[in-house]
Amino acid sequence: MPRENSFSDEGRSLTPDLSEEDDRDRAEDHDLPAPSYQTRPNPTPITTAPASSWDAVSSKLKSPARSFQSHITHRTHATHHTHAPPASTAMTPKERFRRTVHKVIAMHRTSRTLSLGRVGAEPGVDPRRSNAYQQYGHIRQKCKIEVIDYSPLRSSFGKMTNAEFVRFLKNDEASARDPWVRVRYINVGGISWDVISALALKYDMHPLALEDVLHQRGHARSKADYYQKHLFMRVLAHTVGAPTPVDYEAVISPGTPAQTWSSSRTLTNMPRTASPVPLDEKLGIIKEEVEETDEDVGGRSRRGSTGFVDPEQGGRQASLISLKRKRAAHVVTLEELKKGDRVNVRIVPMCIFLYRDGTVISFHPDPSLDFTEPITARIRQRDSSLRTTADASLLVESLLDLIVDGALEVIDEYHTKLNKLERNVLIKPKVKTVRDLHILSGDLILHKRTLGPIKTLVYGLRRYDVDRCAALVDTKNGEDEKVVGYMSHKSKIYLADVHDHMEYVLSSVDMFADMAENLINYTFNMASYEMNEVMRRLTLATIIFLPLTLLTGYFGMNFDNMWTIHHNHTDLVFWIIAIPVMAIVFPIFMWSDLTRMWHYFQKKILVRNVKKDFKRD
Repeated sequence: MPRENSFSDEGRSLTPDLSEEDDRDRAEDHDLPAPSYQTRPNPTPITTAPASSWDAVSSKLKSPARSFQSHITHRTHATHHTHAPPASTAMTPKERFRRTVHKVIAMHRTSRTLSLGRVGAEPGVDPRRSNAYQQYGHIRQKCKIEVIDYSPLRSSFGKMTNAEFVRFLKNDEASARDPWVRVRYINVGGISWDVISALALKYDMHPLALEDVLHQRGHARSKADYYQKHLFMRVLAHTVGAPTPVDYEAVISPGTPAQTWSSSRTLTNMPRTASPVPLDEKLGIIKEEVEETDEDVGGRSRRGSTGFVDPEQGGRQASLISLKRKRAAHVVTLEELKKGDRVNVRIVPMCIFLYRDGTVISFHPDPSLDFTEPITARIRQRDSSLRTTADASLLVESLLDLIVDGALEVIDEYHTKLNKLERNVLIKPKVKTVRDLHILSGDLILHKRTLGPIKTLVYGLRRYDVDRCAALVDTKNGEDEKVVGYMSHKSKIYLADVHDHMEYVLSSVDMFADMAENLINYTFNMASYEMNEVMRRLTLATIIFLPLTLLTGYFGMNFDNMWTIHHNHTDLVFWIIAIPVMAIVFPIFMWSDLTRMWHYFQKKILVRNVKKDFKRD
């Protein structure tokens, strides 16, 4: 899918040093001819935008003199010229060529490792750095952005696309707030690098907060981070609906950051092109580069060896790609087995930035903005608490309350589902019901892990807001500065209600999980009880017919000289012997049951006598 023209120029000034293979891939991605790699004697150096000047960056974005292809070509020429191998008269041309190739391979691997953020990478995401676009420029999505300005008396609403919003931020006159504006709410639906980078440069977002926004892990912890310029919150929103796609990337390689622009999967789980996507790409598997050299240090060939041991193959070595495929296949199989009559819960992270000047910025992966529609409707009403107070922290509290209300709906769905399963268990316990209860119990345990940090976040905003802001104050001057938290006193009062709702949600999750476990135990106990009853009936029949079977076997023997038969006796002899034997054997084997029955009748008689006494009184 070709890039948008409105942002391809920005990638020109923020593009890092690339290798030859990456340059050709990027040229194909932008529908440009592949760059030529002919060595030039004096390459033209490339100047990057200064870190603190947005005007310098925007001027370079608007400059049509430098094309994207020429930028790649110049950088490549500079790389080839800088790393040219020194001339050596002691080595043959073949040895010099082999050493040069090995150096280029090592440098390429090191640059890719650093660009992917795996080893020794700088924490956070800074759009002013040259490698930010290479690492996150592939994140593209058509977003819907709402810009809402309001005060107790007036309000203004506007919706923009990606390109319109970027141009809006670049224009200082258009993006400037009017004097009557108390709160500006920027609601971004969707995750796209052009929008996020423009906001980061405009509002000076912290690199660590940007990293949390771009790394949209479905089951990451909810948290609140305090910075000098803003308060950042990342909260997992639970809503009833289509389930969240499985995060295969997190399963395959936990801790790996977002993939580069050349990878097949995007952060929004959408393919980059309209062509069919291979299975490995759908599962998020990237073919790693395997270092292949003719000989290792000891002189032995090591081509194709990876050092990864597969326990399913008896401890034999397996490639990294095969291990990733097996792990992804296990995850897919597990999700397919769990499909059925279950509560579908969508878990997506929502990121919120709160500034002291009354600016609130929120990011939600859903580009339709349906999730935040209730908040927008409240802002439109002049008599609502959001409009009358015009407090940015109260707007943040409303967003948190919206997320908690979604969790309450999820809890209600689980309550309905659990009541249905309980009714099925009480009517007729089945193994299918046990399966549904097992899946429900596992989902509740997962939701307890994702919902628990929200309660901690809300409590921290109420209790430790001022303390955490005090830790950010610079005390080198020795002057005592008045510390003001991000949350107002009124918002903390409303946060108490949000905290109570979260307490109810978590207690309900624990209760439902315990009820599911109790129903599973009850089902197995009922199965065991029914089996015991069957064995009891069989035992009783065996005790009754044991003497008869013995006597029948005796009288059925084929002997000619039997005094019990050949002395003119009838079948009454059999019953004369069988009935006394049964009268002796049956009480002996059933004595404990007869005793319990006698005690039971005594208790029933006692209860009846007590009832008669109360009736007489």
